[in-house]
Amino acid sequence: MSDHTPASARQPARFHPARFHIAQFNVATLRYPLDDPRMAEFVALLEPVNALADAAPGFVWRLTEEGEPDATGMRPAGDDVIINYSVWESAEALWDFVYRSAHLETMRRRREWFGRHVDAHLVLWWVPAGRTPTVAEAMERLALLRDRGPSPRAFTFASSYTAEEAAAAGAPGAGAAGAEPASV
Repeated sequence: MSDHTPASARQPARFHPARFHIAQFNVATLRYPLDDPRMAEFVALLEPVNALADAAPGFVWRLTEEGEPDATGMRPAGDDVIINYSVWESAEALWDFVYRSAHLETMRRRREWFGRHVDAHLVLWWVPAGRTPTVAEAMERLALLRDRGPSPRAFTFASSYTAEEAAAAGAPGAGAAGAEPASV
């Protein structure tokens, strides 16, 4: 990414936004198996919505199962729970995709396909730019959010933290290049 800001105008801050990306992980409990006819419209929307994400400004990465176009076959959270996992350049880019693109129409229909979650089903956290977080890390971050509530290590859109706040709080991944997963 090129920075066209004159050197004299750049902030000497340690936390340049390009140094960190935001990871998002969410889970959804299926009301029916994916091959059930009642899920056909959702399944048909997977490819176009994933393509929309892949082309969205600020998109960095999304999890796919080896040899598959998506991650719906991966079930680390339970046999009836599908996951969605991606990394974005900024919280704003992720927000714009989720709430200001055609993705929103699919989200509005989620109750047709997924059960309501009592616990948190979405977690966000900062990762060093260029590092791909693991599924185990995502599961740990979701558990942390569920167990302890929002923190600089695991948060939501409604209770967000900046990368600088996460680093100041000692959140793994937000201040050091090594970036170990969260410990629960």
